[in-house]
Amino acid sequence: LKRKVNNMIINAIFSPEFLNATLRATTPILFAALASAIASKSGVVNMALEGIMLFTALFGVIFSAAFHSAWLGLIATMAAGGLIGFLLAFFVLRLKTDEILAAIAINLIANGATILILLAVSGDRGISSSIHSIIIPRITLPVIKDIPFLGKVLSNQNVLTYISLIMVAVVHIFLYKTPLGLQIRAVGENKDAAESVGISSTKIRYISLTISGILASMGGYFLSGGYMTKFTTGMSAGRGFIALAAGAMGGNTPVGSFLVSLLFGAAQALSNILQLGTWSYELVQMLPYATTLIGLGIYSYTKMKKRQRLTGK
Repeated sequence: LKRKVNNMIINAIFSPEFLNATLRATTPILFAALASAIASKSGVVNMALEGIMLFTALFGVIFSAAFHSAWLGLIATMAAGGLIGFLLAFFVLRLKTDEILAAIAINLIANGATILILLAVSGDRGISSSIHSIIIPRITLPVIKDIPFLGKVLSNQNVLTYISLIMVAVVHIFLYKTPLGLQIRAVGENKDAAESVGISSTKIRYISLTISGILASMGGYFLSGGYMTKFTTGMSAGRGFIALAAGAMGGNTPVGSFLVSLLFGAAQALSNILQLGTWSYELVQMLPYATTLIGLGIYSYTKMKKRQRLTGK
């Protein structure tokens, strides 16, 4: 029986359904990794991604139910995410709060506030069972769905999954082909030099953190309106922190962030499959986070060796 289960797991890993699940698990991480990349390019680390995703996962359920529309719910959720990003910028840039402490505060508040908001809105505890939200549907791609193997991987995904892939190209063009993207990178690389040519670093960072909040909110909305169909307490489950690692390991570039996010998405999908076997549940659940730690360790070691080669020490 044990051998049969192991063979079933191996077959599942090499199946197109596994790659399909990998893309689905990658989606929220990718949105947040792109959010991290934009903030980091302006010189500010947005460590509040976890809290923003958790807040907007709840807001997505509430707004889509209130408007009776998944798309209006998404727009309202993006506005809420942008507002949280703007508030983070206000605390950091105007009130001179330490950016890490401000982000930690948002993350901690999100854990308790989402429970209170859910209870106040619906009377539910822990899961939004009485809120009838409208989820964003999956779609099949007309031509691609007929391609052997590839059709099963790319077709029948949630619309937000396709949007996340498109956003990789959009964010790349934004950062490297537009005047505002150039200003964001200039401020992040040398704030004083940017200000000497008339660029307001404060304004640029406000914009960057607001855009970062909007992108992260799309990942949060996907969690409760695509990956699952309801909000549950703590459902972000560390994805915001994983996305920070993905952004850093990808050099805070859209393409690099996508590739590393795909790795972490595969680890998440693999952990789901391994639950079918005789592996310890706790060990399986630890896999995505262990992958993140190992990846960060390799990334840090590589950077250290590169720095040693450049300095000759």
